[in-house]
Amino acid sequence: MMADEERELSALLERLRQEHRDLDAAIHALQTMPGSDQLQLARFKKRKLHLKDRIGFLEDQITPDIIA
Repeated sequence: MMADEERELSALLERLRQEHRDLDAAIHALQTMPGSDQLQLARFKKRKLHLKDRIGFLEDQITPDIIA
């Protein structure tokens, strides 16, 4: 992998991690509010899981497993 590609993937990875943290905070805030929108909460949780999968994929791209 070229250094430029790795830098771009690292920047994307950091943006996705930040979005994941933001969604975590939003989910927590919605859960503490009485009468919160359960559909919105479910959407946030689904998006958070999608981000987790994408983050894992990108981490594997940057540092792939080495079979010894």
